[in-house]
Amino acid sequence: QVQLVESGGGLVQPGGSLRLSCAASRIISSIYIMGWYRQAPGKQRELVASVTSGITNYADSVKGRFTISRDNARNTVNLQMNSLKPEDTAVYYCHTFYLGVNNWGQGTQVTVSS
Repeated sequence: QVQLVESGGGLVQPGGSLRLSCAASRIISSIYIMGWYRQAPGKQRELVASVTSGITNYADSVKGRFTISRDNARNTVNLQMNSLKPEDTAVYYCHTFYLGVNNWGQGTQVTVSS
């Protein structure tokens, strides 16, 4: 099991930026996927971005605006979110699939509103 703790959510105006961070409780080799999902009210949880072995993957809706990065030495994965839109409002969850087990953080709220 891996504990994941997110931080960095909050309220931001449209066009603004936020940086989310996720700290893992143990070292996770870069071969294991880590990423961010989000869930808006009344919608299914969706993948936002992921990284494994240095390869990144993004949802079409965030390409060019969000950047995922991973610091294996600090066991962290970050999500830099720029040019935020109201439709980015959701609870954001950190995720890793490690040794055959899905691990999730508790979630952090991101609200984009004027």
